[in-house]
Amino acid sequence: MEFNVKTLEGKDAGKVSLSEEIFGLEPREDLIARMIRYQLAKKRAGTHKIKGRSEVSRTGSKMYKQKGTGRARHHSARAPQFRGGGKAHGPVVRSHAHDLPKKVRALALRHALSAKMKSEDVIIIDNLVAAEAKTKLLVGSFASLGLTNALVIGGAEIDSNFKLAASNIPNIDVLPVQGINVYDILRRGKLVLSKAAVEALEERFK
Repeated sequence: MEFNVKTLEGKDAGKVSLSEEIFGLEPREDLIARMIRYQLAKKRAGTHKIKGRSEVSRTGSKMYKQKGTGRARHHSARAPQFRGGGKAHGPVVRSHAHDLPKKVRALALRHALSAKMKSEDVIIIDNLVAAEAKTKLLVGSFASLGLTNALVIGGAEIDSNFKLAASNIPNIDVLPVQGINVYDILRRGKLVLSKAAVEALEERFK
């Protein structure tokens, strides 16, 4: 498919040919949802922790004698049913990550790109280069493109001036093409790709 290319100033810069296998698929919500769940689970720290009965600081001696009191039989005051005792079946430090096949992850990325293309939220820029590391100038360029909430994907390396200028703009994320992922694509309104990013994606999924 043919797609219009723009400059950072919002002017036309020709056309680029996009692969139907990457940008023209019918989006599958199930694949995208599985990938987002995979990413968010992997991001979780899993450092939540509570003390069990073996970890609380209380005496381990028997609370009172076994027989003759008319009360229930108890041993340690660390038991979960007592105030100040350990927590039963509480959370422990663990990893929440789970497996997802590599082919499914790659397919989910293609479906996420296709979903953005279908909703007409993709913009392709010829070159993501800023003459100066000035946020004000870049905000003006984004305004000419109608960008207020976007993920910007550059080539293998991001221009340092562009990266510095964009770092202060709220709701704008800038990533090299190696860092493109389903979650960030869908959490932002627009997807801005450089021509170098498009070429890298076409090479990756060839």
